Amino acid sequence: MRRHHDDEDHEHDRGLSYDLPVLARRRMIRLMAGASLVPLVGCSSEDDTSASSSSSSSSASSGASSSSAECATIPNETAGPYPGDGSNGVNVLKESGVVRSDITKSFGDSAGGTAEGIPLTVTLTVVDATSGCGTPKKGAAVYLWHCDREGGYSLYSEGVTDENYLRGVQETDDKGQVTFESIFPGCYKGRWPHIHFEVYGSLADATAAASITATSQLAFPKDVCDTVYATDGYSRSVTNLSELSLETDGIFSDGHDQQMAAMKGGTAQGYTATLTVPV
Repeated sequence: MRRHHDDEDHEHDRGLSYDLPVLARRRMIRLMAGASLVPLVGCSSEDDTSASSSSSSSSASSGASSSSAECATIPNETAGPYPGDGSNGVNVLKESGVVRSDITKSFGDSAGGTAEGIPLTVTLTVVDATSGCGTPKKGAAVYLWHCDREGGYSLYSEGVTDENYLRGVQETDDKGQVTFESIFPGCYKGRWPHIHFEVYGSLADATAAASITATSQLAFPKDVCDTVYATDGYSRSVTNLSELSLETDGIFSDGHDQQMAAMKGGTAQGYTATLTVPV
């Protein structure tokens, strides 16, 4: 061992003529060693990238599966100033006759008028959000109301305070569905065309105006609104709608995917609007 160290010490004393070839040789060895590491580093990087991609794909797949299993509840919205449920004056829910499918006519001690407009059938399907939206809520109840084609609300707006049309309650069937026969609502200044509804745990709760499960609104697609508002009786709606968009509406500007109705039909035969309501 000592001799080896002596040889190393001796090499450093041989002068520049010896040192230059030695240094060059050592430099070449280092370069060759470094070059031999490059493929290894490359392989390591490629393997890591592959593993990372695999991990990302796995995570994305897991996320997609998790997302598909989720079921968000219907967005909670304001009932507005004309609910007719006792929270702002009059309470139509306690009146005999409010449980009905055809809401185009006023009932009870009202003036007995009929709302005119393009026929609209609204079907809401109430489902249990806690079970992934796969279970219908049988025996729940829905109170639905909206404005007439001039943009007025029965019980509240000037000229129709003695009417109670375009308001009604239905109990959900085995499929969790309720259906209302109505007319396409007009567009009044400042609001995108919509329908209000409240979901109750039971028909008894609804007619007692107690224990509301959810309060929300249904929106209409612009192309359908444009078509309807081009017909007689909806002239005010043309101007009002032209000043609005879903993105600037006070209710739907934060998102409306869950509240946009699926539409079928036309102005001649009337329209159907359907919406799933997870609660």
